[in-house]
Amino acid sequence: MARAENKVTAGPASRMVAEMARRLRLRRGWTQEQTGHELGFSAAAVSAMETLAQPASDQMLVKLEEVLGEGLEFFEGSRKYVRLEKYPEQFQNYSLLEQEAVVLRLYATLVIHGLFQTEEYARALIGGGYPPLAEERVEQLVEARMARRALFEREPTTLIEVVLEESVLRRMIGDQGVMHGQLLHLAKCAQRRNVTLQVLPLDCGASGEHAGDRGGMTLVETPEHDHLVYLEPQDESLLISDPAKVSTYAQRYAKIRAQALGPRESLDLIERLAGEHT
Repeated sequence: MARAENKVTAGPASRMVAEMARRLRLRRGWTQEQTGHELGFSAAAVSAMETLAQPASDQMLVKLEEVLGEGLEFFEGSRKYVRLEKYPEQFQNYSLLEQEAVVLRLYATLVIHGLFQTEEYARALIGGGYPPLAEERVEQLVEARMARRALFEREPTTLIEVVLEESVLRRMIGDQGVMHGQLLHLAKCAQRRNVTLQVLPLDCGASGEHAGDRGGMTLVETPEHDHLVYLEPQDESLLISDPAKVSTYAQRYAKIRAQALGPRESLDLIERLAGEHT
C-alpha cells in the first residue's frame, strides 16, 4: 500500500524517475490509466509512482523502459540507483561494491547470506526481525534483496566463494516448507560454475581451533583489483581498506575455508538436510 511519508522520504533517483515518466507520458498524451494498461499496472500504481507515494519497483522500471524509454535507457540505467535507495542506509555504500565486484568471499554465521536467500526465506527473516517493520517496507526490502541475485548472471562473471556455518542450515526460519525450498536453492547455487560453497561443521572447534569465532565477514575484490573488507555488526556497517587489516582478514578467511567441509561434502550435507524438511 502506498504511504504518504514516502513522498517526503523518496530519494533523488526515485524522484527523477517519477518526473521523467510523467513527462514522457504527457508527451504521448496518455492518461495514467492508458499508461497503466501499456505497462501492465493499474492506474493507481502509475499515480503512486508519479506522486512518490510508492516509488517505482524494479519490475515497473523494466516496463517503463520498454514502453516509454524511447531508446534512451534512462529507466534501465536508473534501476540500480532506485534499488540502492530501498536498502537500509548502512548497506547502501556496500551494495554498489557488491554489484561491481569481480570476487566476493563470504562467511555467514547466523543466517543464509542475502545473495543466496529465497524470496520466502527473506520475507520470513525480514518480517520477523526487530524492530517490527510495516508490511510495505518488508516487501520493499525483499524485492531489493532478490534484485541482488542478478549478480549471478552478470557479465563479466563474478567469482563467489561462500562459507556457511552448519548452524545456519539448521536454524529454522519460517516453516518446514520455507527451509526445504531454501536448502534446495542453496544446493542449486552450489552447482554454479562461478560459486564455491562450503559448510563449516558444528564440531569445527573440537580440535581446539575455530578461525571463524569472531563473526561473519565479506571480502571484496573490485574491478580495479583493490581489496576491501565489509562487516555488518547489528545495524551498523564498517568498510575496511587498510591493506594490513585486509590481509589479516584474508588470512583468517583462508583458515576458515581450510577448516570447512569440501564443496562436495558440503553439497551432500545440504541435500541431506533438505530431505529432513520434506
